[in-house]
Amino acid sequence: MKSFGLTDKGSVRANNQDCFIIEKCPSRSCLVVGLCDGMGGAKAGGLASQLSNKAFVSYIYNKISGRVSRSLDYEHILRQACSEANGVSYEFSHFDDAFDGMGTTIVGGVVNYNGNGHIINVGDSRAYLISRRGGSIRQITRDHSLVGELLAAGAITAEQARSHPRKNVITRALGTDTHVECDTFTFKLQPGDTLLLCSDGLSNIVSDLEMLDCARENQEPELLCRCLMNRALTRGARDNVTVVAVTR
Repeated sequence: MKSFGLTDKGSVRANNQDCFIIEKCPSRSCLVVGLCDGMGGAKAGGLASQLSNKAFVSYIYNKISGRVSRSLDYEHILRQACSEANGVSYEFSHFDDAFDGMGTTIVGGVVNYNGNGHIINVGDSRAYLISRRGGSIRQITRDHSLVGELLAAGAITAEQARSHPRKNVITRALGTDTHVECDTFTFKLQPGDTLLLCSDGLSNIVSDLEMLDCARENQEPELLCRCLMNRALTRGARDNVTVVAVTR
């Protein structure tokens, strides 16, 4: 299993409120990954992103890396990790007026070396499955956003969604309330397949098919991430951009 990640503040923003974590767990032969895209003031959004991501990944790692060998309920663990991450940001937002209203998206979970994966998401940061054998890309997660809901209801097309004036309005986030609902997903990486995580700074300006093109040309996770980041930055990257690739 190979992995790599990149984050950049982009060409317009003064600060980077995105962050990612890739943590190896040898005792369970897996990776724990997390990607967050913060919101709020320059100080608050970045803090929410970092606090929530660390809490999320740490909770999962601690739960799965115990010495006792037993089967794991990954969905339950990921939901509890999401709750932990939400609580950390929510409580911190009450410490100081400067942190009021801070929050973050999150997408992440566990990828086992045998290819079995478990992912949660809150907000509009995404997870994709890129199949090298099938030459295809599929969004695993579902956007918790106004535009995502309109698209799911058939009120707009995918092309209209890409240029919708309110495409950055999210309907769920960590840290904005005492409780948050996350969605859980399972997937399977075949040899050569890639799990791609990204913030909306990438998905808003690089299409799914362009992501697939980069993956076809770059089989190594590092080269894939650099290809995608370069495309985003070349197009002006008005938002922070973060991408993580895990290839079996």
